[in-house]
Amino acid sequence: MKILLDGMGGDYAPDEIVKGAVKAASEIEDTIAILGPEEKIKECLDNYKWTGDNIEIVNATEVISNEEHPAMAVRKKKDSTIVRGMNMLKDGEADIFISGGSTGALLAGGLTILGRIKGIKRPAIAAWFPRSAKKGVTLLLDCGASVEAKPEYLLQYGIMGDIFVRGITGKIAPTVRLLNVGVEEGKGDELHKQGFELLKNSYLNFCGNVEARDVVVGESDVVVMDGFSGNVYLKSSEGMANAIMGLFKNKLTEGIRAKIGAMLAYSKIKDIKGTFDYSDAGGAPILGLKGAVLKVHGNSRSVEVYYAIHRAVDYVKSDITGKIEDAILKIKEEEEAKSSEEESNE
Repeated sequence: MKILLDGMGGDYAPDEIVKGAVKAASEIEDTIAILGPEEKIKECLDNYKWTGDNIEIVNATEVISNEEHPAMAVRKKKDSTIVRGMNMLKDGEADIFISGGSTGALLAGGLTILGRIKGIKRPAIAAWFPRSAKKGVTLLLDCGASVEAKPEYLLQYGIMGDIFVRGITGKIAPTVRLLNVGVEEGKGDELHKQGFELLKNSYLNFCGNVEARDVVVGESDVVVMDGFSGNVYLKSSEGMANAIMGLFKNKLTEGIRAKIGAMLAYSKIKDIKGTFDYSDAGGAPILGLKGAVLKVHGNSRSVEVYYAIHRAVDYVKSDITGKIEDAILKIKEEEEAKSSEEESNE
């Protein structure tokens, strides 16, 4: 297996990217190919005294920044890490591509170079979300790949999320819910009402609507969202978690008594912080593309890169892309057979 890693994707590239790759490479037999300016990547590898044989360098001289227009940058910067990575994935020279670079460029490159799985209307960014009351995580999608949605997109998000959770966690029948303004059937606008019906009548283990405040409780394995709501929910939740932990820290260092109390409760405080720490999440898969792509945070440090590489191995071994393709094809065949039967009965 060959894992492609965008060596220039992120705020702390290439140093932290290479550091994470070195740690992961010492634990796996698969090859990690780091894309970026050869001299810079080699210098980082030398700094970490890497002497193994399963890290390669793919020279890529350009980088797409977050400030650039994604589609235009993908067309113009042919030697960028993102374009080179997508082309290698398309040509079968690698099995998965991990990047902390521009999300817009990853989506634009994925759509124009890799293309969508046949039958998939829109790709979806999926993200793992922590559970406060139960162990484990919940998969949220779409978290911003498409800000507009149609009912059939919501159904496909549910199918892709179900397949991803089955493949990565081994759960036989993951619970799927739809983010909505109320739990009762019939809630929401037409998009969510129609999406509810499609999900309810599918083969999925659909358990109805879920309100935003209950997602973190952990009642669902997969929560389906339209991209606009998903992106707002994810970012507001991250901001709230960071704000609460920051306030918690300030209050526990205000005086001697507070500091003593903090020392006594240190292990519990650490557990709480760990619950909302996304560093071991392993990145957010962009599902629906003809190739496995993982997006890590732009501010990722080496630990996030390390976990993303391990998650990438599971992603490829589970053949998530192939299973999504099979599921969509099966649904299409069933719809055609049903339509043909109805016509014959007339």
